[in-house]
Amino acid sequence: LDPVPPNNGINGNGVHHVSVRTHVSVNPAKLKSHRQRWNVRPSEMSKKTLNPIRAIVDGMKLTPNPEKPMIALSIGDPTVFGNLPTDDTVLQAVKEAIDSHKYNGYAPSVGYQKSREAVANFYSCPEAPLEGKDVILTSGCSQAIELAISVLCNPGDNILVPRPGFSLYKTLAVSMGIQVKFYNLLPEKSWEIDLQHLESLIDDKTACLIVNNPSNPCGSVFTKEHQHKILAVASRNCIPILADEIYGDMVFPGCDFQPLAPLSSDVPILSCGGLAKRWLVPGWRMGWILIHDCNYIFGTGIREGLVKLSQRILGPCTVVQGALESILNDTPPEFYQGTISFLKSNSEICFSELSTVPGLNPVMPSGAMYIMVGIEMEHFPDFQNDVEFTERLVTEQSVFCLPATAFEYPNFFRIVVTVPEEMMIEACIRIREFCARHYRPRSQDSHELDQ
Repeated sequence: LDPVPPNNGINGNGVHHVSVRTHVSVNPAKLKSHRQRWNVRPSEMSKKTLNPIRAIVDGMKLTPNPEKPMIALSIGDPTVFGNLPTDDTVLQAVKEAIDSHKYNGYAPSVGYQKSREAVANFYSCPEAPLEGKDVILTSGCSQAIELAISVLCNPGDNILVPRPGFSLYKTLAVSMGIQVKFYNLLPEKSWEIDLQHLESLIDDKTACLIVNNPSNPCGSVFTKEHQHKILAVASRNCIPILADEIYGDMVFPGCDFQPLAPLSSDVPILSCGGLAKRWLVPGWRMGWILIHDCNYIFGTGIREGLVKLSQRILGPCTVVQGALESILNDTPPEFYQGTISFLKSNSEICFSELSTVPGLNPVMPSGAMYIMVGIEMEHFPDFQNDVEFTERLVTEQSVFCLPATAFEYPNFFRIVVTVPEEMMIEACIRIREFCARHYRPRSQDSHELDQ
């Protein structure tokens, strides 16, 4: 090739001229980069996406005792055993939506305006008023959580997450390059937040505080006084809150659920919820984000960001959106009360039975669908940790409880209390047998008994 001419090789038409000597043959294809072999690799995001529950459960050797039918107390799906059907009014609302032929096309990515207004009206209160524009409909509460984290955080930021806590928070954050900082819950205080520990974790990269109430996996429900203290920490440090309230109002009689937003005078809150648990239809994938921003701290930016993010999958199921107004307004109170009464009864059976088992320390829940049980590992030398304990429980007794290592909280296990009552009683009997077989008093205990 000749040297570049003085005019930089550009003629009046802006075209580059390159002189090629006649003895040089140039194949234009060779001027482009050319891959010599296939090299298709998974993305960094996919490699960083890990569900801790799946990772732990898939690594366990789960071989049930063939002489005993399996009792799975591990799955947070209230429909599994068929004993907790949704209400007929809920089913009828969907049937009517289908028969109307109005909901077969695309809806706006944030949801139909009428459906958004139905959710706003259902949850609005004088202390935290809502309009349709304050609601983003999502594909289940899990997508609501994903959108909320995505709109508040950048790679390199950190979020504050409860320990023990729902594993999805970590799964989503780590895949996005967001650091997770765990704040402790206190079992001796019915799983209240260790507020001093929480505040010690905050730095200039903290973008969001996640508060899960009522709690999965703990089944705890925060008092109004405790929530005021949580808000005070967020207010002092100017940290917005993602309130995961999917189990809202699923609380036992005598206990009161108070949504976080009506208690806030300044802290902006994205409240995530959905139909899954209270209406017992997790497979219908209908969730929502409620935008609470009384002081206009989120402004238009966060709202516009949520709209843009929602456009990535074009919104949740339109048929369920079409039924949403009727589901919210027509479901009878007796349906909710029946579900809660059953969950409380099963929780009391489980707590009562396991409280008297040496080596176990259940913590009585106040709501949701779960009870956490502490294991005094020093009394069970056959096992190194909660994973081995629960693994052997399957092998010997065909009872599967989720080891709380899956929730970043070793030496506990979680029981789902949605199983039929007779199965709950049988499971507790088997857990008692298992513990009696493996329990060993500590040497000092034996010495004290001898004296």
